[in-house]
Amino acid sequence: MFKIIDLIKNPRLNRNICTSGRLWSEELFAHRDSKENNPNTPFDFSQANLRRLTAIIQNYPEGAQRSALGAAMDIVQRQIGWIPISAMHKVADILSIPRMRVYEWATFYTMNKRRFRGKFNVKVCITTPCMLRGSDIILAAAEAATRCRVGGLSSDKMFGVDVVQCQGACVNAPVLVVDDDYYEDVTVCDVNEIIQTLRNGGIPPWGPRSGRTSCEPITGQTTLCEYPPQPGYGLQPSLCGRCN
Repeated sequence: MFKIIDLIKNPRLNRNICTSGRLWSEELFAHRDSKENNPNTPFDFSQANLRRLTAIIQNYPEGAQRSALGAAMDIVQRQIGWIPISAMHKVADILSIPRMRVYEWATFYTMNKRRFRGKFNVKVCITTPCMLRGSDIILAAAEAATRCRVGGLSSDKMFGVDVVQCQGACVNAPVLVVDDDYYEDVTVCDVNEIIQTLRNGGIPPWGPRSGRTSCEPITGQTTLCEYPPQPGYGLQPSLCGRCN
């Protein structure tokens, strides 16, 4: 056992410990009633969405309606933009399952928005590939363009900015997602253009912003650059003769 004085006398024992910053989630797993989100918050499925949900439930045998839970939650979110607890109760009643099963689903899957995240939910991926490609700069640009901080809403309730984990487009990092649309290979200028287009009522074209078609190398195509050889290429002449 060495003492503190030993650390002072021997610099080799006095080493700095480097740790990464902590990212605290702004979400609570446990629900807390609020003025905007409580069991009395008005919600009901539209007639079109109710017919759609009924048709999905009929795909499963009697007693297995729980299998339609994910679809039901998605329909709720697409109808009003988020999932209040009153909507969770409605889903539980329609599917004839305990409310706890709906709570479990809502708190486990991060795509379920349990509070209103604006007309456009702007999500910036911060997982390793995107981080290495400058996601911190992209996040700062998104906050500046939308005029709201991560986890908050813009004053006009039009934008909500969130950080998310891997969006499954790592080869095209950095990635910014607005609702269901992916914007890949984004730069600060791209972020500003996307947000301004949305603010003006337009829909920015989704996909890579670098000009590449899909997920080929950023430097250009490296395989299948020429026509493949004809059938029989490389075979022994004797074998080719048999084919004739």
